[in-house]
This record gives sequence, C-alpha cells and structure tokens, in this order.
Amino acid sequence: MKITVPATSANLGPGFDSVGVALSKYLTIEVLEASSDWEVLHDLGDIPADANNLLVKTALQVAPNLAPHRIKMTSDIPLARGLGSSSSVIVAGIELANQLAHLELSKQEKLRLATEIEGHPDNVAPAILGNLVVASYVNGQVSGVRADFPACDFVAFIPNYELKTSDSRGVLPTSMAYKEAVAASSIANVAIAGLLTGDLLTAGQAIQGDRFHEAYRQKLVKEFAPIKDLAQGFGAYATYLSGAGPTVMSLVPKGEGAALKTALDDLGLDGQTFVLTVDEEGVRLD
Repeated sequence: MKITVPATSANLGPGFDSVGVALSKYLTIEVLEASSDWEVLHDLGDIPADANNLLVKTALQVAPNLAPHRIKMTSDIPLARGLGSSSSVIVAGIELANQLAHLELSKQEKLRLATEIEGHPDNVAPAILGNLVVASYVNGQVSGVRADFPACDFVAFIPNYELKTSDSRGVLPTSMAYKEAVAASSIANVAIAGLLTGDLLTAGQAIQGDRFHEAYRQKLVKEFAPIKDLAQGFGAYATYLSGAGPTVMSLVPKGEGAALKTALDDLGLDGQTFVLTVDEEGVRLD
C-alpha cells in the first residue's frame, strides 16, 4: 500500500491560517510488512525512525491499537520551508490509521482530526482535499470550502535555510486595532472573492496588500524583495511568503513560470527554484 500526500502553500497573503492550495511536491509512504516494532525507513535527516516519528505518532493517536509495520518514507517537500512538510506527515498518518484499522473515515472526519492535531486547517485541508481550500477552525469546529484555483504557474524559490514557524510567529503583533483589523479583513475578503471568480489581477493585488503578517515576516527573508521586483517583470499577479516562510511564491500567467525560474536562477540566490502546479486530488492511495 502506498499513500501520497501533496505539499501545500498556505496563507496566500491575507488568508492567514485559513487558506491553502495543494501543490506538486509529494510525501510518499509505502507500507511494508508487519513487524515487532515500528520502523520508518527514510533519508530525510535527523527525524525519528521509530514510533517517535510524527507519522506513527499521528496514526497511533487516531488508532492506538495499530499493529507495528515497517514503512518507507520518501519526500521532496523540504522541511521547515513553508510548504506543509509536517502537515503532509500528519495527513499521511491519519490515512495510515484509516487504512490499517479499516476506519472508513470521511474526508470531513480526516479534516477534523488533522486540524485538531496540527492546530490550523490552512495546510492540512488542501493536503486532504486537493486544490484551493478556504477553511476555519473556531471553538473546535472545522468548516471548509474547496474550489478550483485560477490557471497560473506557481514559481517557488526555496531558500537553503530553515525558518521555524515559532520564529516566524514571534515577529507578529499580539493585537491589532479594530480599524486596522477591519481593513485587513476587507483585503482578505477581496483576495478570496478574486480567487473564487478567477480574477487573479484583483486577487493578486489583495494578496500583496496583506496586513496580517507579511509586513512583519518579509524582513526575515532577505530574498523576498529582489524576487518580487523580478517577478513583476514577468507579469506576476502576486508574490507572497508561503506559509510561515521562508519559501517565496510568485503567481505568474500560465506559461511564464519557466522564464521566471531561469531569471531567478540567474540571480544566484542561496536556494532552489521550482515551477509547480496545483494538485487537484489531495491525499490518495496508489
């Protein structure tokens, strides 16, 4: 049995902790034979290879009596870069429990479990449902709307350094004036309306007008400003920090992604650039 989970890009500017899109990088889990103990085979660096692995911990949280297995984990989703690496593992762990324990969980049940474990729906929801998802998590209740993302290329610059979510959250204010909150909310509403109606010009302006977090976090990613300036020359609708950063994501007209990637590579920044597409399926069995 093989479980595949896409990467995700969250926030999209003002969609703070509530908006995400599934993209074409993947975590793959291959369930091998039953074993006396949990064993997770991987080459992903300094993460546990036993029952302390987040995958296994999540699965056991959902189904405590699962029999141990040997599991092979592979991923091209970089850790701590703002592309939902931990969320993909949580979603895979829930699906692992769902399959091994024959739970027959609905997508809504998977979303509820994943959000409870992760704390926010913005990354886990598109990893489960695919495509663009707008979701909320209030008083323990999760709700979400899945929609098609307008046609464009996603150009991701992924720095070679990590930015922990805790550090990225540490620069945010603890409160916001009422008038500022209303303005920030109105910008977010326009961004979502633009995305849902396919108006990327309007959506992009609103994405770049975020007042919730981008203004505070962009200074943590020195590559942001030059990438944004360069992307504008390729007709970018928007450039934003993916998740908590440090990945810088640019939305450009369909077909322009390869040219922007070449130009970004020529800048010689310390990182890698990828042209990504929307994953429409979410978590799946292969």
